[in-house]
Amino acid sequence: MNTYWGHGGPYETWVEFLRRWAAEEPVTPGALPPLADDRFPAETWERLAEHLSRALDTRLTTWADRLVAALLAASDEFSAGRALAQARNGLRAVRAVAGHPGLPETTRTRLTDMVDGQIRDLQDQLERSLDLAAAENGSDPRWVEQRRRTFRDNPLTAALPADPPAPGKAAARGKADPNAVPIPDPDPWAVDPAARPRRRVITD
Repeated sequence: MNTYWGHGGPYETWVEFLRRWAAEEPVTPGALPPLADDRFPAETWERLAEHLSRALDTRLTTWADRLVAALLAASDEFSAGRALAQARNGLRAVRAVAGHPGLPETTRTRLTDMVDGQIRDLQDQLERSLDLAAAENGSDPRWVEQRRRTFRDNPLTAALPADPPAPGKAAARGKADPNAVPIPDPDPWAVDPAARPRRRVITD
């Protein structure tokens, strides 16, 4: 039982990381131990899956709240585009945990598919929100179209991996490991897209 539950075991290391990561404490996924399919019994995997799903959902919820606040506070399209660009960093951080190479392939595939589906849905929700604003609030049609262009020029889906190259082009680009997942360090989620320009610290 110590292999599963004892202090310092891989299971506890992952659970502690997920708890702190969901709370946005300064942790990095790069040091997490690999987990093989046969390492834990089925009930332990179920518990870990619950921890993973809960942590991912918490981070996505926090991310969405910040993005909405940043877009509402945006005084122009440049500010809105900047908020979207910063928000994509947060999405990449979530994808890095969902697709962590230390997880079994079936687990990381399921989690990244879930996160990617939510990212696509969020992009759709942004554009639908403009239609609702135009219909219900009598928003300026010019502003609606400008903001729609901003959403499309700075899509959240840019955080998703690019489509694989067409046959014949892969060799020219080299052979990349399809399972390799970049682990951001430091965590780009630390960039708050809702931050006002006057609170930014600009360094050389």
